[in-house]
Amino acid sequence: MKILVTGCAGFVGYHLCKRLLKNKDHKIYGVDNLNNYYSLGLKKLRLKKIRIKKNFFFYKIDKSNFKKLKSIFKKNKFDIIINLAAQAGVRYSISNPKAYFNSNISGFFNLAELSRIYGIKKIFYASSSSVYGEKKKFPLNEREIVNPKNIYSLSKKNNEDVAQIYSNYYNINFVGLRLFTIYGDWGRPDMLIIKYITAAVKNKKFYLNNYGKHFRDFTHINDVVNNILILMKKNFKKKHMIFNICSNNPVSLKFILKLLDKEFGKPKIIKRTKQLADVYKTHGDNKKLISVTKYKNFVDIKVGLIEVINWAKENINFLKKN
Repeated sequence: MKILVTGCAGFVGYHLCKRLLKNKDHKIYGVDNLNNYYSLGLKKLRLKKIRIKKNFFFYKIDKSNFKKLKSIFKKNKFDIIINLAAQAGVRYSISNPKAYFNSNISGFFNLAELSRIYGIKKIFYASSSSVYGEKKKFPLNEREIVNPKNIYSLSKKNNEDVAQIYSNYYNINFVGLRLFTIYGDWGRPDMLIIKYITAAVKNKKFYLNNYGKHFRDFTHINDVVNNILILMKKNFKKKHMIFNICSNNPVSLKFILKLLDKEFGKPKIIKRTKQLADVYKTHGDNKKLISVTKYKNFVDIKVGLIEVINWAKENINFLKKN
């Protein structure tokens, strides 16, 4: 099977490619623009770990470049497209909105259009829990009215709309993955857990928004990848399916930081009020996902944190340098 994975040097992309490459019958074509939104050293290290596989082929391309992306589609008849590449960061989208149009909106449209042109019938794409906006009733299920509050979440909602239209008109199967707060080894350094650990080991400032009074539906990277792999084997009658990818177990940020403090000490914490684009709580309903995948053994947050802590200790020098 020929599989195109965009964002292959990203957090989810790297872990998914690593698992897909275990099947020698798969040929994985990775696309990434290797931007410097966060540590380029981390992205290159992830990429290095998967480029050693003979069934992996890498293209340094920005998916917003239609001409270059088309050349890859023309050379290879892909069976499945998995779009994980995106300009990330809710808060960053407020000060840099155009970056989100280029990568998230234009880039996704290019993938959908090229799939139409070259007859590709299955596309998986990363959406986000941020499309829900600020809610008061939980857990959030896929039927909930979405209400994007920033450019990032708006770009993800746009992807869902494009997928719906392309599935209706061009008989392409789309599966949208509303990803919640993902954590794990080789995770993003701009996300809470790795960011906090790095600040602690470097003795740097850490800004704690809303005084730490937030709850997040932390979901382990293994649970994300396992569910994607199961969904890839499914054939749906409905042309456009959307799933919450979450643990259905919101955890207080204070609980997380307390455990990390015991292992790494405290960084220079600067507490501040709730910031623009922050939401108080994320909590997804994963019943729809489980009904399809039958996957129930989600990693307990304490177990997952111990794994991340052990990984961080083993790679402490890397964290200090990046």
